[in-house]
Amino acid sequence: MTAPTQVGYDDILRVWHEADAIPEIEHAWLFDHLMPIFGDPNGPAYEGWTLLSALAARTRRLRLGVMVTSNRFRPPALLAKIATTVDIVSGGRLDFGIGVGSRPDPPEAWREYPAHGLPFHPPAQAVESLAEACTVIKRLWTEPEPFDFHGRHHHLTGAFGNPRPVQRPHPPVLIGGRSSATLRVVAEHADLWNIPGGDMADVVRRSALLDRYCVDIGRDPASIVRSIHLPVDVDRPGVTREAIGEALDAGFRHVVLGLPVPYPDVFSLGAASSLSRRAL
Repeated sequence: MTAPTQVGYDDILRVWHEADAIPEIEHAWLFDHLMPIFGDPNGPAYEGWTLLSALAARTRRLRLGVMVTSNRFRPPALLAKIATTVDIVSGGRLDFGIGVGSRPDPPEAWREYPAHGLPFHPPAQAVESLAEACTVIKRLWTEPEPFDFHGRHHHLTGAFGNPRPVQRPHPPVLIGGRSSATLRVVAEHADLWNIPGGDMADVVRRSALLDRYCVDIGRDPASIVRSIHLPVDVDRPGVTREAIGEALDAGFRHVVLGLPVPYPDVFSLGAASSLSRRAL
C-alpha cells in the first residue's frame, strides 16, 4: 500500500516496479483521497484511479486496486466504467475496493469534500448509498441488456456497460470498513473485507459480527476473504512481523503492508518481501 500523497509519481512507480519483481508480494494498493490526510496539508495528493491506470500499464504481475474507493466521490455508473477500464489496461488484475468514504473526523479527511464541491451525507444515508452502488456496479459489469435502476440514492435510465471487465463474472469486490452497518453490506456484496489493524481484539469482534451477518442471509462466512491493513515500521520490522502473526492467528490471510513516506532514496523491498513471505 503506497498512499499517493506527500511523494512524487516517480517514487510510487519505483516502489511498484520493485514490488512487481518480488513474487511474495501479491498485490499493491493506492488510497482514495483528494487532499493530504497526513503531513503537509498543502502537499501533493494524486487522484487514485487515474494513477492506478498508469501503474497498471507499467506493471505486469501484481494484482492492484484502490483501498478503498470513496463511494461519495463518483457516481456508481461512472465508477463502474473507470474500474472496467483499469481491469482491461491491467489485463484482468483489478481488485475492486470500495467503501462508504471518509468519516467527518479527523478534519483532514473531511475538508476534501467541500473543497471539491462534494456533499457529505450522514452515515446512515452514506451506507445505504454504498449498498445501492454495489448493486448497480455489479449489474453494469454483468447484465447483457440496458436496465433502469431507481433506488433511494441512485437513479439510472438505460444503464449499460460496454466493454466488460476482463475478469468474469467481474473483478473481485473488496469492501473496507468496520461499522456494523457497513459489515451488513460486506456480507451481501463483498468477496474480500478489509479493516485497518490496531486494536486486534476489536478486529476479531468485527470479524465475528461479519460471520453472523453472513449466516443471517444464508452465506458461508468463509466465502469472504479477511483482509487487514498494517503499517510498516521500516526501522523496526520485528514490530510489523509481530502484527502480521497476530493477524494470521485471527484468520486474516490477505495482509496489506502500508509503506511510510517518504521512501528512502535507495529502497529495497527485501524487508517487505520477508514480511509477505511470513504472511503467506
